[in-house]
Amino acid sequence: MKPLVMRPIIVSALLCLAITAGLAAGQTSKYGVKVDAEKNVDFSKFKTYSWVAGQPSADKTINSQITAAVDRELAGLGMTQAAAGSGDVSVTYYSLTRTDVDLKAKTDAKGISPQYTVGSLMVALLEKGTGRRLLRLRADKKISAEPAKLEAAINEAVTEMFQKYPTRTQK
Repeated sequence: MKPLVMRPIIVSALLCLAITAGLAAGQTSKYGVKVDAEKNVDFSKFKTYSWVAGQPSADKTINSQITAAVDRELAGLGMTQAAAGSGDVSVTYYSLTRTDVDLKAKTDAKGISPQYTVGSLMVALLEKGTGRRLLRLRADKKISAEPAKLEAAINEAVTEMFQKYPTRTQK
């Protein structure tokens, strides 16, 4: 009787495994920049901004590099930094790194699939007072984990994100 009881459990486990593998194979990472802007917001009216806490990098050097890159891009839009809470909008950022595995690529001699370090950076402009998100700029890029190469990757990602700022893309 035990073999009959075990058979449904094994079939269920194999079915779950097959479904999970199918879902994993169907997922493809999207690298690049995505911008989501609220409709009916005149972004050209924003002249000042204030930083608010988000999910900054735990590495103080990386945090400084990201905020400096965002400050530079906002200055390029004609915006200046204001005292906390007094800007036309609030600015925040969220960052994380992850490791993506290419399950479709050939494995190496040890049977390991290629892995990539991916940096995700999201910068948001929030409505003063309410905190409602007016704009979300997000970049997901393969990056080198070498500290000497991170600043260039940060600058490149932030520049690419702000190239899609709503006032720059209007016709």
